[in-house]
Amino acid sequence: MSESTGRKNAHDYKARLVWDGNLGEGTSTYTGYGRKYRVQFDGKPDLPGSADPIFRGDANIYNPEDLFVAALSSCHLLSYLALWARSKINVIAYEDEASGTMVMRPDGGGKFESVTLRPSVTLAPGSDEKRALELHETAHDMCFIAASVSIPVLHEPRIRFDQASKPAQKATDVEVRP
Repeated sequence: MSESTGRKNAHDYKARLVWDGNLGEGTSTYTGYGRKYRVQFDGKPDLPGSADPIFRGDANIYNPEDLFVAALSSCHLLSYLALWARSKINVIAYEDEASGTMVMRPDGGGKFESVTLRPSVTLAPGSDEKRALELHETAHDMCFIAASVSIPVLHEPRIRFDQASKPAQKATDVEVRP
């Protein structure tokens, strides 16, 4: 939950992270400790986390890399939803097949080199397909998370029309952001 900082248009977000991976000997060896943790937010359920399995983590629990890609995808969606409503574009459904590419360095560190969002948007009949595509660029600019990262966030949106109300139309593939 955000809190006002007392500054106009500023919000603070807080999370508490608790490591649950001490298996009895702390970090005395690299293989001797667990990677599980939980993130706590006031008034919300705990979010369990672990390292990615390639870093000895639990494949069944969210890892920071999953959450990074999900944060970019969900922020884009929420920015886009606000724009749709303000532009009178009626969206029936939205799904995103987001992916990110992380490159490792020889020292064990690394960074994401890009994230690609692939939203599939279903519009109600009569909606402006061209405008719906253009709004991806604006949504990107409005997304707080995308504006906070230094890597490219690419977009490959697909626009479809609701098949129940309109004759079948071919999906349009347009890359909005290079």
